[in-house]
Formats: sequence, C-alpha cells, structure tokens
Amino acid sequence: MTEQMRTSTRDLEELREQVTAWLRGKVGQDASVSELERPTDNGMSSETLFFTADWDGRRTRCVARLAPAGEAVPVFPEYDLRSQFEIMRLAREKAGIPAPRTLWFEPDPAPLGTPFFVMERAEGLVPPDLPPYTFGGWLCEAAPEDQRRLQEAGVAVVAALHRTPFTADELAGFGPPGLRAHVDAQYAYYRWAHGRRPIPLLERAFAWLEAHWPERTGPDVLLWGDARIGNLMFRDFTPVAVLDWEMAAVGPRELDLSWMIFLHRFFQDLTVTMGLPGMPGFMRAGDVCRTYRELTGHEPRDMGFYEMYAALRHGIIMARVWQRRIHFGEQPDPDDPDDLVLHRATIEALLAA
Repeated sequence: MTEQMRTSTRDLEELREQVTAWLRGKVGQDASVSELERPTDNGMSSETLFFTADWDGRRTRCVARLAPAGEAVPVFPEYDLRSQFEIMRLAREKAGIPAPRTLWFEPDPAPLGTPFFVMERAEGLVPPDLPPYTFGGWLCEAAPEDQRRLQEAGVAVVAALHRTPFTADELAGFGPPGLRAHVDAQYAYYRWAHGRRPIPLLERAFAWLEAHWPERTGPDVLLWGDARIGNLMFRDFTPVAVLDWEMAAVGPRELDLSWMIFLHRFFQDLTVTMGLPGMPGFMRAGDVCRTYRELTGHEPRDMGFYEMYAALRHGIIMARVWQRRIHFGEQPDPDDPDDLVLHRATIEALLAA
C-alpha cells in the first residue's frame, strides 16, 4: 500500500495539448493550460488530472476527472461522470457541503478519448492513502483534541447530506433506493469484477449477509457512497472540500456511517500489522454513531451487519485493484484467490464472530 497504483496509461504532454484544445473551444483561443500533472497520493478508480487554466486574464487551478481507459483495467464497470458532476452541485447548493465548485461537464469522448468533468481545485490537506495516514504525518501526529475535531467535522458532513431533502427527480440518477437494491448491485459488481476467478471469502460474506439481514432498514437518504476522511480536504482540521462522489447511491444512512468507520479500521489494522501504533482511538464506531445521533436524531441500527457489508464492499474493490497491479506486473498473482483481499484476516474475523 506504499506504492502508487496506476490509473492510466495516457501520456501527460499529449493530454495537456488535448486539454488546451478543448478549453479553447470552451472559453476562447487565448486559453492555455500549464502545470498538468497526476496526483500520487489518493485515488484508485477514475483518472485525476491537476492543471492551471488561463484565459481572459483569469487563472484557475482545476481538477479534471476522467473515466479510465479500457487498457487501464478499470475498477468499476461504468463511470457515470454526469451523476458525479450533478451530486457535487446538489451537495454544495442544497446541503451546504463544501463539494468542489463544478465548472464543465464534457460528455463527448472525442477531446480526451473519454468523458470527463472539470472542477475548481481546493487547497488544503487530505489524509493520505499511500502510505496511510495512520502510519504517521500531520493527522496521526496531531493533538487528540484536533483529531477529535476533525473526526466530528467529518461525521457532520455525512449528517448534513443525510438531513437534506431531495426531490425524486434529483435522486433519479443514483439508482434504485434501498438496501436490497444496493446489495444486489454489489453482487452484480462482484460478478463483473471477479466472475472469471471467484473469491470464496467474498462469497461467504455475501451468504453471511443473507443470514443476518436486518429486520428493518431505512429511511433511505442520498448517500455520499465513499464517505471517508481520506476523501475530505481540511484546513485547520475543518473540511474545505468533499471529494470522490462516484459511489453515490440512495439507501440507509448506515451505509455511509459503516463505510467511514470501516475504512479507518482497514488502515488501522494494516498499520498494526506493520508494528506501528496507528490511531486506535480515532473513528471508533461508538463515537461516530454518537456524534451522528446528536446531529440528526437518528440512532444507527444493525451496525454489525453494515460493518460486514462495508468490509465485503471494500474487499471487492481492493481485489479488483490488486488484479490491476497484477496486470501491470506490479505484483505476482497469488495461488489462493482469497489473498487478493488485503484485509482477508479482518473479514475472516467478522465471519467467525
């Protein structure tokens, strides 16, 4: 987890020329693009580009999100960039969440070889994935009161989204609502990602879910989907940008909460295996749920079920990412397909509990 994971095979200079030509078609022939680069710390699915755009005496620092090229072994079967673009606008305008300000959506694949959108680039600190923030750095070494402030601010972002009413038309682009639809979609994703080489551990986890299905679910809300502090940008431990909306859906609130809790556990467990202390008092389930209840009045239910589901969902994604690394010769193909799941031991422990 300390190496950059490849998300593209595109040449940067070629991309700069293509982005420049596209931007001139949008704002005029005086436009120019400079400082184009790929981030190296976060992001494993769609391709991200940073660049500076100049036109009409204006200078804007931009971020472009591109669906990955087919040869890059995409993590997901589809990349609905229009929905990502739309949910950031909704989150910003209706929920008051600091989602990035959206600039342009380009559905035509011709300019860059794939659809993409452009948003303004925010400035701040993001808890890194590579290496994980639990290994050290600004958040791990922060004072406990600052860690708690950041944790509560992250939960408040989720709570603000969940509290906001949206119309049926606004929610129409995020798939059918409900837990059953969400799990069925995840199983379809698993079959797409791993149908040629099934992963027994993940199939056992799907069976566990069916045997432990909650008696009641809901109410359904608009979900961030990839709700975790590694998708938040901070200044002075306060969120200034909410990133990565490609997993947005409509379903029970606990889906976002359990994802936020489990993604920290994933990094914390990995840190402990490396002989480091990490952040054992951070993002604990009881603390996260208590803050959420105080902000929304909703008592999170069946969190054991949702933790297993979060571990399963992350297992599908990470096994797909590992397949990408194998494809690019960055690691060997394991004999046991369960070893494609980096947090195999965590899922096995949850199954045995």
